Amino acid sequence: MQVSVQRISPVVLELQVEVPATHVKAEIDKAYTHLGRTARIKGFRPGKAPRDVLSRMFATQVTNDVANAIVKDTLPKALQEKNLTPVNQPSVQANKGVNPRESFSFKARFEVQPDIDDVKFEGFELYRPKIEVGEEAVEVQLENLRQRSAPLKAPEPPRGAQKGDVLSMDFVLSIDGKEIKDGGAQGIQIELGSGQALGAIEEALVDQNVGAKVEAVHTFQADHPREDFRNKTGCFAITITDLKERVPPAIDDEFAKDIGFDTLVALRADIHTKLEKAMKDRAENALTEQIVQKLNDLNPCDVPPSLVEQQSRMMEQEIMGNARRMGQQISREQADNLRNAIKVDAERKVRAGLLMAAIAKKHEFRITDRDVENGLAELAAETGKNVAKLRAQYNEKGKREMLIGMILEDKILNFIETKSTIIDGEPPSESPAPKSGEEAETVEEGGA
Repeated sequence: MQVSVQRISPVVLELQVEVPATHVKAEIDKAYTHLGRTARIKGFRPGKAPRDVLSRMFATQVTNDVANAIVKDTLPKALQEKNLTPVNQPSVQANKGVNPRESFSFKARFEVQPDIDDVKFEGFELYRPKIEVGEEAVEVQLENLRQRSAPLKAPEPPRGAQKGDVLSMDFVLSIDGKEIKDGGAQGIQIELGSGQALGAIEEALVDQNVGAKVEAVHTFQADHPREDFRNKTGCFAITITDLKERVPPAIDDEFAKDIGFDTLVALRADIHTKLEKAMKDRAENALTEQIVQKLNDLNPCDVPPSLVEQQSRMMEQEIMGNARRMGQQISREQADNLRNAIKVDAERKVRAGLLMAAIAKKHEFRITDRDVENGLAELAAETGKNVAKLRAQYNEKGKREMLIGMILEDKILNFIETKSTIIDGEPPSESPAPKSGEEAETVEEGGA
């Protein structure tokens, strides 16, 4: 077997593999032997059909099967011989079909990680946001808890709907005067002013009482998921069936006990601790983002497109999932813009990951069993799960590799931070450079 390598780009290689005719003939003979034992051909007993009959009937199938078998057998060996590790599935193309009297050759094109000899990562100037939890922030969280804990009651005396009320309603949707059969619903519950409903619907419901029948008109976007709704004006006929207001409890020890704390002081302390941790996490994330950006700025290199695509899909799924959980709707135009922004960010993250891997290799970073145990303990503290259960969960090969990757990344980031100057506070804002016209005007004024 002869193997040669051609570099198409810094991250794309092409293997040319040639298999000798003797090996091709042996594979073809093996294929016909197997076929002769299994084929059922009219006029012949099983296993007794002559080779020429099999060839006339199954030549195309055998040719394809043998080509695939040769590629499957020789490609891993060729990659191993040249010490190459693809990051995506190689794209294979045979130069021509198999022939027992000729060698068989094929090309395999695939992506690899770029060759990174040296990484500039020392001497960064990083800014860490200050971690200060004021009483005002604690009060905001307390009020949020108070509102979420508030029972719903019908207003006394009855009144019209206001922002913050929880309404139940039935509605029917009509477009061009025709009722849309699957466009209505009953018993839908919304919080007025929360953005859960269309703006036109919320406006129509304000100041309305239980039993009121109102209409709301809304023009659907050009990229609405339903084609029959696009650019159409719909009329919602709404009936308010129930109206409740939140009655927040007093913030005292009883309120704290209802949430699971002995006293209000203990509840405040818990909120303060959680806010402080959240701010520390945000500060570390801010440092990480700065490191990622500086690594990209100082170490330009090509990255495998398939890794960028994979990272983009993961980020997009996470963002879309969060949007759905929050009840947000994303238009097609917004999704396209978001996708473009995600791709740019994904490329930054992939490049930074490759650069950090090069740092880890050069400085011989290792992940020990103690590192893994510490990582599991941190994960348990963050998620509230039992360490033993997490240990069993991350014992699977794929998940364990993912955990080790996260721990290694944290180690490298900490290492880069030790080589950097970290300043507490926000980075100084850069003053925009004056336009050429402004510069000319200033000079003229000065000269006058």
